[in-house]
Amino acid sequence: MRLVELEKAVEAEPEGGDRLPRVKLAAVQAAPVFLNRERPTERACEWIVEAGRRGAKLVVFPEGFIPGHPLWYHFYPATDPKSGVLATRLFLNSVEVPSPTTEALCAAAREAGAYVVMGLCERRPGTFGTLYNTQLFIAPDGTILGKHRKLVPTVGERLVHTGGSGDTLRTFPTDFGRVGGLICGESSNPLAVFALMAEYPHVLAVSWPNRFPKRGMSCPERALVVGRALALATKAFVVNACGTLTDEMRELLVYTEEDRAVLWDERSTGGSCIVAPSGYVVAGPMGAEEGVLLFEADLNECVAEKVRHDFAGHYNRPDVFQLRVNASAPRIYVREGEAETLEGR
Repeated sequence: MRLVELEKAVEAEPEGGDRLPRVKLAAVQAAPVFLNRERPTERACEWIVEAGRRGAKLVVFPEGFIPGHPLWYHFYPATDPKSGVLATRLFLNSVEVPSPTTEALCAAAREAGAYVVMGLCERRPGTFGTLYNTQLFIAPDGTILGKHRKLVPTVGERLVHTGGSGDTLRTFPTDFGRVGGLICGESSNPLAVFALMAEYPHVLAVSWPNRFPKRGMSCPERALVVGRALALATKAFVVNACGTLTDEMRELLVYTEEDRAVLWDERSTGGSCIVAPSGYVVAGPMGAEEGVLLFEADLNECVAEKVRHDFAGHYNRPDVFQLRVNASAPRIYVREGEAETLEGR
């Protein structure tokens, strides 16, 4: 019997035992209103409601969608005065959790009846100067499930973002299964990937920026390569949400005449896709356009692939390999004798 016929025969058998659900996944590919907190929030809420109207139960956004990603470091020197001006604008438009911005996002998730993974530039409430590259996880009832802070900022991000800690490297339970998130380059970090893999996610939300530096693999190429490898390793559905550019953003980023050709090359931006646990691309990749990429995933495919290679279980050797994650949040300032610290205020 051929493989295709065998698969059809198995599907035709009476079902018993457990059965995982089908769930419609969505990747939002869009550009922010750059370095403006309120307008990208409005656009994000519109995208969330639109995705929910089309049946999405999980909606994933690009890296740093609110208020934007520090792309200027791909073009401008760090010591250029404009870099300092844009970094200040980034901070002044960054997002506190909770805040009116997150309240608006939660309201949109509630209206859509969907889980949302939002990429944003986060600052700690009541502080200034330190930023995190964050994914915010929101439930369909409008409550905040938690967040993931990128563990290690990449390239120019290091000039404005600090690294996250192990307390935000985790998966979250949903109505249909467990969902985890990774941001751009850390989705290639074997230990970060394994930490999530060991919590058995059904879906991984991966947020990508609007574009990469001028030289090397483009963002669409890398998202595709990494997304397929990540799905194969974790046996989860991978939702790659990539950003794209507006002409206004392109004009802002131009530093040399060479930059114009690079920035207006639409092959270097976008590329959102959804990958099945088998490693096959089941939706996308998109081009450079804005839009919502949708796919109805059968989560039983996670099981079908996991029984072959469970790298967090039977297909590994705990007597040889072990991974320990420090899940405590570091604190730089503690007042002895007081229950409250600046971090907790």
